[in-house]
Amino acid sequence: MSDSETFRAATRAWLEANCPASMRGAGAAVDDDDDSIWGGRKAKFKNPEQKLWLDRMAAKGWTAPTWPKEYGGAGLSNAEARVLQQELARLKARPALMSFGIWMLGPVLLEYATEEQKKQFLPPIVRGEIRWCQGYSEPGAGSDLASLRTQAVDKGDHYLVNGQKIWTSYADKADWIFCLVRTDNTKKHEGISFLLFDMASPGVEPRPIKLISGQSPFCETFFTDVKVPKQQLVGRLNGGWDIAKRLLQYERQNISSGGFGGGGGGAYDLEHAALDYVGRDNGKVADRDLRARITAHKMEARAFALTVRRAEEEAKQGKGPSAATSIIKFAAAKINQERTELLVEALGTQALGWEGDAYKPGEIAAMRGMLRAKGNSIEGGTSEVNLNVVAKRVLGLMDHQ
Repeated sequence: MSDSETFRAATRAWLEANCPASMRGAGAAVDDDDDSIWGGRKAKFKNPEQKLWLDRMAAKGWTAPTWPKEYGGAGLSNAEARVLQQELARLKARPALMSFGIWMLGPVLLEYATEEQKKQFLPPIVRGEIRWCQGYSEPGAGSDLASLRTQAVDKGDHYLVNGQKIWTSYADKADWIFCLVRTDNTKKHEGISFLLFDMASPGVEPRPIKLISGQSPFCETFFTDVKVPKQQLVGRLNGGWDIAKRLLQYERQNISSGGFGGGGGGAYDLEHAALDYVGRDNGKVADRDLRARITAHKMEARAFALTVRRAEEEAKQGKGPSAATSIIKFAAAKINQERTELLVEALGTQALGWEGDAYKPGEIAAMRGMLRAKGNSIEGGTSEVNLNVVAKRVLGLMDHQ
């Protein structure tokens, strides 16, 4: 038996023995209201086996399988991590943890943080003990992020932070924030630093923003004389822009791999929904035009998934994701929006309900998901900005004069 086969057999045996029955199958799917999957101090587990599953996976380091063991990870190779994901998929296991700490912050800490910072922050991320949010965009600094104005003034042993962030995902539920701040007003990109601080600090105030979908995943966040210890500066002073760009690449890679909000429809699969709601014609979706568009969408989605996997493998052979993640993020937004629109079309009038007993939860979720998906072309960098990145950094085109 090869090393790969040995690892697969051991992984399968461990998962069979340690993944609770309630954490497997369609019934274990994560819904939009389940905050426990994000962990953190405020997590409320609906089922004690959710916490048991997280603790068991974290103890193995399998919530961040390729991270070094000394920081709580499992130290798996890329090939071993892929086997783990395949075995989890085979069981249809619920993710043990979903985390901005794992997807975005952790990778840049591994690259830029001091040894003391790595030991302080990475293991709690792996264990799901700290939920992080991202303090990037501001009311006057969205697409032009480098024009941000949140100030961090040097006060000797700490920085004093004042300013405002906008569209801060789950800031009202997060424990800590990784935040871009201005530490030099005489320079633009070279005057930005990267700070970490506790959301429970005096002077931090997140205010949820209610969306058209009825949900409030985003917040506007205010900082008033927030004291941040200097040892929580990551990287060099005024060197935060390099970290910010790197983290955005990881964010776009994650979004492209399926991290978008607005999936829509809960447990509804697009093809099966069309068969159930539109009707069957010899086992096929009765509406030929809709059937053709669903088929084209599935082909595009499959090709996209393979492209993402290839890009991930190429990134692992180098030093992380490249500007090509902007191509993938642009395509991911388009594909997810198409899927949610097709699902609403397939459900017909049953997708128009907002509330009430006349509509199933999945039917209500379909319309909310379609509306939520409209933000996919804005979050993680707008589609227009991503196209500019592709033009400049991938295709090497000059600005149009």
